[in-house]
Amino acid sequence: MCTALSACSVLEGEKVDYKSAGKGVSLEVPPDLNQLTRETRYTVPGGSVTASAYQVGQAAPNAPTATTTLGDVRIERDGSKRWLVVNRPADQLWGPVRDFWLESGFLLTLDQSSLGIMETDWAENRAKIPQDFIRNALGKLIDSVYSTAERDRFRTRLERSANGGTEIYISHRGMIEVYSTTQKDQTVWQARPSDPELETEFLRRLMIRLGVPAEQSRAVVASGGAAKTTSRIATLNNAPVVQIDEGFDRAWRRVGLALDRTGFTVEDRDRAQGVYFVRYVEPNAAKKDEGFLAKLFKKDESDPPLKFRISLKSAGDTTTVSVLNANGAVETSANAQRIVQVLADDLK
Repeated sequence: MCTALSACSVLEGEKVDYKSAGKGVSLEVPPDLNQLTRETRYTVPGGSVTASAYQVGQAAPNAPTATTTLGDVRIERDGSKRWLVVNRPADQLWGPVRDFWLESGFLLTLDQSSLGIMETDWAENRAKIPQDFIRNALGKLIDSVYSTAERDRFRTRLERSANGGTEIYISHRGMIEVYSTTQKDQTVWQARPSDPELETEFLRRLMIRLGVPAEQSRAVVASGGAAKTTSRIATLNNAPVVQIDEGFDRAWRRVGLALDRTGFTVEDRDRAQGVYFVRYVEPNAAKKDEGFLAKLFKKDESDPPLKFRISLKSAGDTTTVSVLNANGAVETSANAQRIVQVLADDLK
C-alpha cells in the first residue's frame, strides 16, 4: 500500500479528455464575442457577401511544404503549422465539425456559419490529472475534487477554396492559474502560450470524424518538418510592419492563425484585398498584472471596442503585413508597434 501511494503518477492513454468549464468551475472570462454592427463595406451591389464567400473564385493556393491525401481529406503543412483541406462544400462540413467539438466535451460560445468561425468555451483537459492510487480507488466518487490549473479553448475557421472544397484551421489559446500573492492565498488566471501539439491532435481527431481511419491519421500527423524563421519586424514609410519570406497564400494562412491564437476577434476577412478586419478580446479582465495588449485596449465600458485592419501585400515571395485603423489609414502609433510585435512573435 505504501509503495503504491508513493509511486510517481504518469499520464497514460488518451492525450486529451476535455470537460467544459461551463459545466464546472468558471473562469469568469468575458467572451466579448458579440458581433459589432455591420458596416457598409460588407455590402456589394446585387446582394450580401459572407466572409467565406470572399474565397470563392480566388486563385488556387501554391503547393504547401507537404501534402498527404486520404480519401477526400488531406492535411497540408507549412513548417510547424497544419490545416485540413476537404473536397466538400463548407455548408456540408459545418454540422459535422460542430458536432465534433460538442462530442469532444466542449460548449460553443461562437457558432456563426456566415463568418465560417466557431469557438469553444474554456475547458479542462482531464487527461492531465494524475491517475494515482487514491483517485483510482475512489473513482468518480470524488472526481470533481480533482482539477488542473490549466484551461484551453479552440477556434475553428472554415474557408472556401476555388474548387468548391474547404480549408479547416484549428487554433489554440490557453490560460493558467497562478498565485497572485507571496502568501499563495490568492490566484488569478493568465494567458499561456498556444500549443501546436494540441492543435495537431484535434486536427487528427477531426480527420477521423470526417472518415479517415485512425491508424492512417496517426501516421500522417507524425510526419513533421523542421520550422524555420521566415518573418521579421521592419519599418516601411515610418510605420512598423512584419515582413514574411513567403508568398501571399502561405502568409495569409499563417497570419490568420496568428490572429486566432493571440486574442483578436476576426470579424470579417477579404482575401481578394488581403485584409483581416479585427478587434482585440481581452483574455482575462480580472487579471491584476495585465499584459500590454490588455492594457492597450482597456477602455471604459461605454466606449466601443477599438477596431483595426491587418493588411497583407505581396511582391513575389515576400509579404508585408501592416496595421491599419478602422478607416483604412496606416497606423504609426504605439498601438501598431505592439500589434506588430505580437504577430511577429507568433509567426517565428
